[in-house]
Amino acid sequence: MKIVVGVTGGIAAYKTVQLVRLLVKDGHEVHVVPTDDALRFVGLPTWEAISRHPVTTSVHDDVAQVRHVALGQTADLVVIAPATANSIAKIAAGLAGDLLGTTLLATQAPVLIAPAMHTEMWQHPATQHNIATLRARGVHLIGPDDGQLTGADSGPGRMSEPEAIHAEVRRLLGARRDLDGLRVVISAGGTREPIDPVRFIGNRSSGRQGAAIALAAADRGAEVTLVAAHIEGSVLETIPDRIRITHVGTAQELGERMAAHAGEADVLIMSAAVADYRVANVAERKRAKEDGPLTLELVENEDILAGLVAARRPGQTIVGFAAEMPTDTESVIERGIRKRRRKGVELLAVNEVGWQTGFERTDNCVTLIGADDAVVSTTTGTKREVADALLDAVASLRG
Repeated sequence: MKIVVGVTGGIAAYKTVQLVRLLVKDGHEVHVVPTDDALRFVGLPTWEAISRHPVTTSVHDDVAQVRHVALGQTADLVVIAPATANSIAKIAAGLAGDLLGTTLLATQAPVLIAPAMHTEMWQHPATQHNIATLRARGVHLIGPDDGQLTGADSGPGRMSEPEAIHAEVRRLLGARRDLDGLRVVISAGGTREPIDPVRFIGNRSSGRQGAAIALAAADRGAEVTLVAAHIEGSVLETIPDRIRITHVGTAQELGERMAAHAGEADVLIMSAAVADYRVANVAERKRAKEDGPLTLELVENEDILAGLVAARRPGQTIVGFAAEMPTDTESVIERGIRKRRRKGVELLAVNEVGWQTGFERTDNCVTLIGADDAVVSTTTGTKREVADALLDAVASLRG
C-alpha cells in the first residue's frame, strides 16, 4: 500500500520517525510530507533515510510529475502525525499553501490524524469545532492521549504512541465492509426522568460508547440511526452527518422511538443507560424549599429491551447492554448470564461500571455473552475498540 505521512510542526514529530519505520517494515511504500516547521524538529535527511524516498515541502519540486497532487491521488491512506492545532485548522478550512495541503485536497483516500498540542489548545472551542468539521467529512481521529506534555504540563493533548497509530493504520487498511447495506439502530446516552420543570433523575452516562458503536458501524458500511438520550455536547460533535440522529429525553420516549425504528432495522443495539424508575407525579411548577421536605414516589419504567425482543421479526439481531458492578459474592459474568436469559437477546454486553470505571470515561471494559451463555470476548480498551469487538460479534452472528 502507498501511505503518505504528513508531519506538522510539533515536538511529537520525533515519535513519527518510529511510526514511519513500522510502516516501512510492514512493506508499505511510505512518502513523508513534512511542513517547513516540522523540519525544525526532525531534519529532512532523517525522513529520507527512514522512508527510503525523497522528501520535500515544496509544491515546486518535481513539477513534471505533478507531485503536488500526484501524492494524494495515488495514496491508499494519508496519516497526519503530529497534527498541531494550527494544521488542524488549516485542514478544516481546506487551505493548500504547501505540499501537505495540496496532497490532502487531492486525495480520496482515508485520512487519519493524530492531534498533539497543549491541553488548553485542544480544549479550545475553535479546535473542537475544527475536529467536529473533520469528523463530519469522514476523517479518522486517534487520540490525543492524556499524559505528560512538553515542560511541566500534563493533560489531554499528548500524541498517541507510534504503536497505537500503527495499529489504527492496519485497521483502516484492512477495514471490513461486513455490515454493508444493513440498517442498524443504536440507542445511546442517559435518559432523564423529570421531577418538575427544572429537576430530573438521571445518570452519569456520557453517550461515548453508543456514539463509538454508531461510528464503527457506519465505517463498516451500515446505514446507522442513533437514538440519543442525553449525550455530552463534545461527544455529539464527533458524530458525522452520515449518521442519522433522533433525540429523546425520557425512558418512555426512548422506548417509543426504538419501537418505531425496530420495524425497519436489521440490528438493534440498546447501549443507552435507561432509568429503571420515573417519578409518579411530575410537578407542573418548580418545587421550592418552602414547600417542605420532598418525598418522591417512583414507578418502574417499562423494559424497553424486553419489548423489542418480544416484537422481534425474523432475521433481526438484538444486542443488549448491562451495567454491572463486581461484588464479593458473585461475578459480573454470572449476573450477565442471568440477565441475558431474562432478556432473551442473542448477545449481551456486560459493562463494568463504578465510581471510576465505565461512565464518563474514554475507556471501557465489556464482556460479550452469547446465546449459549458462553463468553464471546472480553475487551478492555478505548470505547472504539469495544465497539469494534461488539460489531465483530454481531457480524459473526449474522454469518
